[in-house]
Amino acid sequence: MSSVEEGDLVARVEGAAGVIRLNRPKAINAVTLEMFRDIDKALDRFEADPAVALIVLEGAGERGLCAGGDIRTLWESSKAKGDLGKILWREEYILNARIKKFPKPYIAFMDGIVMGGGVGLSAHASHRIVTDRTRLAMPEVGLGFFPDVGGTYLLSRSPGEVGTYFGLTGQTMNGPDAIHAKFADSVVQVAKWPELREALTRVRPGATAAEVGKLINGFATGETAGPVAAKEPAIDALFGFDRMEDIFAALKRDGSEFALATLKTLSEKSPRGMVVTLKLLRLAREASSLEECLVREYRAALEVFRSDDFREGVRAAVIDKDRNPVWSPPRIEDVTPEMLAPYLAEIGADELKFN
Repeated sequence: MSSVEEGDLVARVEGAAGVIRLNRPKAINAVTLEMFRDIDKALDRFEADPAVALIVLEGAGERGLCAGGDIRTLWESSKAKGDLGKILWREEYILNARIKKFPKPYIAFMDGIVMGGGVGLSAHASHRIVTDRTRLAMPEVGLGFFPDVGGTYLLSRSPGEVGTYFGLTGQTMNGPDAIHAKFADSVVQVAKWPELREALTRVRPGATAAEVGKLINGFATGETAGPVAAKEPAIDALFGFDRMEDIFAALKRDGSEFALATLKTLSEKSPRGMVVTLKLLRLAREASSLEECLVREYRAALEVFRSDDFREGVRAAVIDKDRNPVWSPPRIEDVTPEMLAPYLAEIGADELKFN
């Protein structure tokens, strides 16, 4: 067994598996720029090693695979008018695209909390395993942001308006709902994971994605739909609009318990973040590739990084934790086309490019 221990990231070969472990359990494995770089290096090594049949991504500790990116550091850089957002998101999004196209089976163990940047490292994998304790979410709109890391690509490919609902509300998916929303492939009970993980380390080099999938399915529960799937007809009727004002109006008109609870959730989010998110989700429906969505997300992310709403959202949720953000503008009706335009504008030399 060869091993490279790198503190916040562990990358080592176990049998036939190239194991990548996010190793910040106290921070629920929140990912830093250095960790993204170390993952990229580990993938270089595992791709070139003929003895490595597949990749296994996992998180240290019991709480989850990954709670997202290192938001506090991004907030500090944004406040100081620094360039961490520009650097980190560029490298992260290029890595997200690499994971989707990785030539060997890439198995993501999406246990516990999986959010934001953690979704980017796992939901583009060839084999995505959720568990009986998975809590997956893209809650960025509550930070004055939008579902990035290819989130607009993934959400726009969920059935009906389920992705629109999850993207705008930031609500949490359990394992079966993550499968229904096309963020995952198989539910495996946590208790079965050690046995499956051991089996993965014994897969023969050169094994196909189909062979690995068959192995995983032998441990899976077969569940494919959770509580949100049952609400899909209502979600389709309430979220099938291209303007946030129309979604709000539909929720008010409907007046059901679900609609009113959803309205309350949306009323706490950044109006600007919701408008940007809905626009990006609708554009993503027409996109032919993950890369096309990531290019658009990168343009929008740089604009978010400069915005008061991002700093205010992170302040309220992460820094002061008062849960009382003051959004600018405060109402959905006040978000003008002129405000939206910079999030969608081309950025010349700074455009995201893939190798």
